Parts: sequence; structure tokens; C-alpha cells
Amino acid sequence: MATQRSQRRKSPRSDPYSAFINVPYDPQYEPLYLAFIAGLSGFGLLPRAVLQIPGSQRRLDRLFGLIHSCQYSFHDLSRVELDTAKRMPTPRFNMPFEPGLAVAWAQEGDRKHKWYVFEGKQYRVAKSLSDLDGTQIYIHANKPIGVFRQLTNALARTKHRPTVGELQAVYRDLQKAARSIKGDFATLYDTRPFLDLLYVAWKSAKKRVASLHP
Repeated sequence: MATQRSQRRKSPRSDPYSAFINVPYDPQYEPLYLAFIAGLSGFGLLPRAVLQIPGSQRRLDRLFGLIHSCQYSFHDLSRVELDTAKRMPTPRFNMPFEPGLAVAWAQEGDRKHKWYVFEGKQYRVAKSLSDLDGTQIYIHANKPIGVFRQLTNALARTKHRPTVGELQAVYRDLQKAARSIKGDFATLYDTRPFLDLLYVAWKSAKKRVASLHP
């Protein structure tokens, strides 16, 4: 049993430059979605998301695989409220479920995995997910600049330390590209649009962030 546990913890090996993002995929969230992609790219990290993996593999398996392969994971719990459906309004339980997977992986799988929780409102996590009491929650106030400010706090000890201004410059480039991408695909929340956004953010970060210059 001990041998099996040891083998499970060693595989798969996480990528130190990959960052899993757990965010809501709705039209109102698009500015923050772009902010996380731009912001993480500015730190020299590669954002990863479950929507980038097409195919018939069930979502939970894809989630496990992505979280296990990333050294970082970022979880935004700003959409824990009831949805607007007229029939059977429900909260989005998958939003807190995914950080639960990351916490378990960091505890029992890969202790190098670093996970961060973001929220739009101060103190709400204390009510919605009290098990996280004592954990630092990064409040972005539902604004892109809030995402950038909190990323610079969360990742203050990493190799690359872009300024908020540099991250905003990457964001503006990504916003411009996103309009064209959405015109082609009608959504930003699909495999090809996500990969296109990553490419634009990476190119912009290499240009805009001084510490990423070759």
C-alpha cells in the first residue's frame, strides 16, 4: 500500500510553468477571464483550462489530469450565488468543488502544488465556504485591475514580477484580439478561441513585460 501511494504521488510530474484556472464561463465574466489569461501570461505562466481539451473524456477526468499537471491553480469563487434560471435556481457547486480537488492534490499528491482562491466580495467565502477559514482570499472586486493587483500579491515570490501597468498593457492587447476571435467563433469559451487567446497573451507578454524580454 505504501509503495502504491508513493507511486501515485510521483505521477504525473507537474509543469512548473503551468497554471490551471477555475473560472465561470459566462458572458458577464469575460473581462475577468481575459484578465486571468493576460495576468498569468505576464508572470511567464501558461494558463490551462478544462475547455482546452476536446474529446469524449469525461470532464472530471480532464479536471484531475489538468490539476495534477500544473504547479499552480487559481480558483475564482465569485460566482457562488444562485443562477438566474426561472425554474430550479441553483448555485454553481462545481466552483468550490474544483479547489477541493486542488487542495486534496496538494495535501496528498504533490506538495509543490500551489493553489489560490479569488473572490469578488470581501468576507463572502467565510460564509459560503467556511472550511477555508484561515486561508488568504484574494479579492478582485470584479474588476480586471483587481485581478492584476491580487496576482501580484499571490505571486510576489516568483521569478518574474511584472508591474500592474505591464499586466494592463497585455490585457489591452488581449482585449483587442478577443473582439476578432469572438467575431470568428461567437464565443471565447471553447478550445480554439482559448488557444488563440493564449498565443496572443504570450506574444504580448514577451513584448510588454520587461522581465520576460529575451
